[in-house]
Amino acid sequence: MTDRVALNPPSPFVVRWITSLALDFPRGRALDVACGRGRHTVALAAAGFRTLGVDLQFDALFHAREAARARGFEILIACADLTTTPLPLDRFQVIVVTRYLDRQTFPAICRSLIPGGVLLYETFTENQLRYERGPRSPDHLLAPGELRMMVRGMDVLFDEEVSAPDAVARIAARRRR
Repeated sequence: MTDRVALNPPSPFVVRWITSLALDFPRGRALDVACGRGRHTVALAAAGFRTLGVDLQFDALFHAREAARARGFEILIACADLTTTPLPLDRFQVIVVTRYLDRQTFPAICRSLIPGGVLLYETFTENQLRYERGPRSPDHLLAPGELRMMVRGMDVLFDEEVSAPDAVARIAARRRR
């Protein structure tokens, strides 16, 4: 494999969940929000999901598609600003969001899940400010317990907040049927 298609490894949290969700939703549809260079998009495709990666940066999407092809998978990509481009309703069995936070688009992301679909969300908390890396703006940092509050009305399957090696909150939540 060349550096041109090398990926950062996917989040172990995401990998654990998509492996088990692939059994629940064989050949299901998955969405990777703010997918960047495709580390989770490729992992979803490898687990058997028909996968759409959405990002604002076309060059990152191109890299994601090339990384998937290098591994023998086809993915769909869409260059879109989710603050202005609506997501389809009731479309995806699994949605992955990592290292991205836009509170205004969060409800639309959840509505894109089919009833019974699962949201996997992992992003930075305010405690990340202790480190010299990661986002600095409060717009991109979760307050303690905020992610759990954001999925109110969904069934929480897993929830944790950690402070090291990065300060992140993680949640797996199922849209009620």
